[in-house]
Amino acid sequence: MKKIFILLIAFAFFACENIISPELEPSLEQYVIDAWLNDMPGSQKIFLSKSNNYFISELPKLLSGAEVYLTDEDGNRYDFEESAEGYVWGDSLSTSFLQVGTSYQLNVSIDGIRFSGTSEMNPVPPVDSITFKYQEEDFTTAEDYYLAEVVARDLVGVGNTYWIKAWKNGVYLNKASEINIAYDAGFSAGGNIDGQVFIQPIQELINPFDTEEAGEPLIEPPYSIGDTIYVEIHSISESAFYFLNEVKIQTVRSGGFGALFAPPFSNVSTNLINENVNSAIHPVGFFNVSAISSLEQVLTSEIAQKAQEEAENKN
Repeated sequence: MKKIFILLIAFAFFACENIISPELEPSLEQYVIDAWLNDMPGSQKIFLSKSNNYFISELPKLLSGAEVYLTDEDGNRYDFEESAEGYVWGDSLSTSFLQVGTSYQLNVSIDGIRFSGTSEMNPVPPVDSITFKYQEEDFTTAEDYYLAEVVARDLVGVGNTYWIKAWKNGVYLNKASEINIAYDAGFSAGGNIDGQVFIQPIQELINPFDTEEAGEPLIEPPYSIGDTIYVEIHSISESAFYFLNEVKIQTVRSGGFGALFAPPFSNVSTNLINENVNSAIHPVGFFNVSAISSLEQVLTSEIAQKAQEEAENKN
């Protein structure tokens, strides 16, 4: 009788399922300013848009009719012209006007509203090398593979922050989980690793780990013989470091039971302001100017053979 009673309770618990479809109010549109500039040759682009509603999956359309320009601490002005690709300064042959050690102010005027933000270009260390480690087939892969590692040393002086970007065969690794940022040579402030070589996890975050097919447990080998990897190190401001860290936290969520304890979704921090302090309209996005160092490496047969021999010698 006791077993029957327990079964009845269990049946009642699992059978009572109500589908809740809450009606959500439309989200307020916000101005989005995406201004990540650098000292590389070529044009510089700034993107202006408005945020979409919750359930709209389309990319937001770029806004037109804005006045967009930068000023430096000497009063020089650099105008960005409207185009189909955003607001653009220069062309493919242009030399960047941005210089290390100089502070810049971004100014955006649109719909009678003035937004602004400031950023200083910090120095960046060189990329010393890109190496490869040989890995034998394991339970995650169907074949042997190679892991890439980028070697670079943090500049001396506490508080340097960087964004390490990677491209495999010309394809940018742009997933949120692939955001690779460093505070000095580690993941966060206070690590007492100023002026050191980037820690191992940062070195290895230039590897793509994609499943071979949807639902398949095996991953594609990060790099195989003949693949090319290109790496850039971007100097970023400390506030840009925390912005990117928040983006990663907000978007890389595993779901399941652990999601119950995850922080709620919210707009990430920004260094942009509405110059009318009494306005209820606040921009989102970020403005940063970066110095860039880079290096490209091809995984040749010779490099692969050397990596395999080194792995065998360790065993």
